[in-house]
Amino acid sequence: MLEKPLISIALCTFNGDRFLREQLDTLVNQDYPSKEIVAVDDASSDTTLSILQEYAEKFPFISIHENQQNIGFRKSFERAILLSKGSLIALCDQDDVWMPEKLTLMEAQIGENQLIYHDSAFIKENGQSLNKNMSDVVNMYAGDNYKPFLFFNSVSGHACMFKRSLVPYILPLPVSIYHDHWIAYVAANLGTISYIARPLVQYRQHDHARTNILKVSDRKPIDYVSGKNKILSTLAGFETMSNFKFNKEPAFLRRLVKIYRKRLTLPINFNLITFMFEHYQSFLCISKKNAFSNTNFIFKHLWGLKLK
Repeated sequence: MLEKPLISIALCTFNGDRFLREQLDTLVNQDYPSKEIVAVDDASSDTTLSILQEYAEKFPFISIHENQQNIGFRKSFERAILLSKGSLIALCDQDDVWMPEKLTLMEAQIGENQLIYHDSAFIKENGQSLNKNMSDVVNMYAGDNYKPFLFFNSVSGHACMFKRSLVPYILPLPVSIYHDHWIAYVAANLGTISYIARPLVQYRQHDHARTNILKVSDRKPIDYVSGKNKILSTLAGFETMSNFKFNKEPAFLRRLVKIYRKRLTLPINFNLITFMFEHYQSFLCISKKNAFSNTNFIFKHLWGLKLK
């Protein structure tokens, strides 16, 4: 029987003692036989570190790495990825619940794909089901087309696993795009992405979560921007994507950046609207909005920065 490849679980923590034990229990009880947990703690001030140390004493496949100062989730994930030894790397948050067969199913189905991900089930902070999956919110894309990831993303960090060969291309993680969005974009440019239509993680939604997808509280997500800031943020993301050396269509990306940049100087940008309608199906295939909402999303790009 062939030996299974090592899977590295890249876990990043910061003041996560509230849910960490439950998450760790689901990690150490994964039924996949060859795994390591690389935990990077971002200078927590609560009991997170002591919890990690407690589990590391019981399970020798857990290694703990402390940041001497808080460097943020992006740099922490970057460090965890670099410290990982496995040929496959699965990203992990500190407050979710993994199904015991998650790693086994993902390893069995990744095949020749650069990245594989799965559906997730939303739960409340107390663990109660919200009766909604990620696939109810966005269309889950699989394939080799990078264009769906220009405006949207369906690949959540906690749900993805990618090959170690992808690491030199995704690092350093850029500041203008969320790390999971960037990894999906790079994977689609270098190869293919696969998808498992089954919730293998219970994705906890609570006030202190980094994202607020279902808007379970009145708190705005930390990545919320509007008006001119949203234009500038989107443009920064496009410029980062266009600078990737291994883009399948560099000329297409350069054209998008050029047209989108004109939003900064033109009150109305008809060229951008025409361009987006030309590539409507690719740009909006992840969006689960109806046709009217998708059309409205495109027409919002008609107006430039001078009117914001």
